[in-house]
Amino acid sequence: MAYSEGLATRIREILDEAGGAEERKMFGGLAFMVKGHMCCGVMRDDLMLRVGPVAAEQALAKPHVRPMDFTGRPMKGYVYVAQPGLRTEVKLRSWLQLGRDFVETLPPK
Repeated sequence: MAYSEGLATRIREILDEAGGAEERKMFGGLAFMVKGHMCCGVMRDDLMLRVGPVAAEQALAKPHVRPMDFTGRPMKGYVYVAQPGLRTEVKLRSWLQLGRDFVETLPPK
């Protein structure tokens, strides 16, 4: 399964400003790891984002967001954000900060 290199580049540039992230091919896409935890990634043209269960419920009320369910069963605390919700740098930065904020609450691996 291919993923959007353009979105991956945009994510990489933003995460590099905040100290960077390790990249791993995962789930047929590309995942960005912060402190050893998956923070976000790219699946096809969508942003895959780990935000935790509480923020995921709030995020699902926003346009262009759906549960992360690549196995057919939604994963708690994870969402997909479709391209229309990522068009501007401000929107993408906001989503990535939400993911990074959650990962920062986890103990380092």
